[in-house]
Amino acid sequence: LLQFVLKHKEFAHLREVKAFPNALNPHKEESRALVRAMIDQVMALHQDLKWFHIGCDEVYYLGEGEESKQWLQQEDNSPEKLCLSHIKAVASCVALSYPTVTPIVWDDMLRGMSEETLAESGVPQLVQPMIWDYAADLDVEGKVHLIEKYRRCGFSKVWFASAFKGATGVNQSLTLIGHHLKNHLQWLEVASNSPAAVLEGIALTGWQRYDHFSVLCELLPVAIPSLAVCLQALKNGGYSEKIKENVEKLLGMSNLETDTFMSTSLGTFPGSNILTLVTQVSFYLKSSVDELLERNRYVTGWFSPYHRKRRIIHPIIMHHFQPDAVSLLSKWNAVVQDLQAAMEQVFHKCTVEEWMEENVHPSLQKLQQVVDDLDKAIKAQN
Repeated sequence: LLQFVLKHKEFAHLREVKAFPNALNPHKEESRALVRAMIDQVMALHQDLKWFHIGCDEVYYLGEGEESKQWLQQEDNSPEKLCLSHIKAVASCVALSYPTVTPIVWDDMLRGMSEETLAESGVPQLVQPMIWDYAADLDVEGKVHLIEKYRRCGFSKVWFASAFKGATGVNQSLTLIGHHLKNHLQWLEVASNSPAAVLEGIALTGWQRYDHFSVLCELLPVAIPSLAVCLQALKNGGYSEKIKENVEKLLGMSNLETDTFMSTSLGTFPGSNILTLVTQVSFYLKSSVDELLERNRYVTGWFSPYHRKRRIIHPIIMHHFQPDAVSLLSKWNAVVQDLQAAMEQVFHKCTVEEWMEENVHPSLQKLQQVVDDLDKAIKAQN
C-alpha cells in the first residue's frame, strides 16, 4: 500500500487508478524510479541488511488503470502476470544494486496463482514469500499445503507473519493477549508440520493503523505484555504456567490476564504507566460519564437538554448531582493530564493529539459541557 506516497499531489500522477492512492502504476518508468529511490533511502540507513521487504500486499486495483487495461488486451497477458512482472522488476532492482540482500514479499497476491504461473514467472528465484495470517484460529493444514505449493514452484525459503497487536479491531485501544498468543501457537503448529529447512523466520507484526488513513489502534506501550508473551511462546515452543510466571517477572506485573482485558495493569517495564492509564480510560471513562448523564435520574429528569438550553435548574435537585459531576470531571482531568504527560515522553505531539481526540475528548467534553451548563444555570438563578 503506497498510500503514504501517492496521497501527495506531486506523486498522484503515478497512481494506477486516478482516484485511489493505494496502488502504483507499474508501467511508468517514473514509478520504478520512485521505488528505487525509496529502496536506496532505506538501504542507506541499514547497510548490513540481509533481507529487504518490498511489500506488495493487497494490491486490489492493479490492472484497473488505463495503461494496464491496454496491456491486458494483449494475448496471454493477465492480472496475475502483471503483478508478477512488477514484483520481478522491483526484486531485480534490489538484486542488481544490493546483490547480498534477499527481497521478501507479502504472499497474499501469490496464494491464488497456479503453480505453473508462479514457476514460469521467475519470481521464486528472486524473492522469499512472507505468509501472513493474524487469526487465532488460522488453518494449520491449509498453511502446510501452501508452503508445499511454494516449495514446488521454486521458492527456496518462506517466512511467517504473525501479530502481537492490531488485527482485532480498527479502533482497538487495549490488546487482547489471548488472541495473539493463540495466533503464535498456531504458527508453531504450522512450523512443526513443515520441513525445518524451508522456514527462514517469523515476523511479529505490531500494527499502529489498519492503513495509512485509518485511526490508531493499540499503542506500543499498551501491547508490550502481549509482545513478551508471544516472544516467550515462540522461544519456548509453547506456553505454560511457568512461562507465564517468567513473563510476569520480566514485566514486573503481578497477574497477567490473557483471556480478558486487564482491568488493573500495573507493571515496571518502560511505558507501563501508559498501559495503566490507557486501561483506566478504556474501561471507565465513557461508562462513568454515561452513567452520570444518561442513567442518573436527577440529570435525565431535572437537567435535560431542554433545561440546559434554557438554564433552568431546581435548586434542591442540583445538590443531588452537582458534586458528583464536578468530582468526576476533576478526577478524569487529572488522569488525562497524567496520560498526556506520559505519552508526550514517547510519542510525537500529533499522535498524542489524535489519540486524545479519538478516545478521551468525546466523553470528557460531554462532561465538561454539563458542568459548564450547571454553572450558567446557577448564575441565571442568582
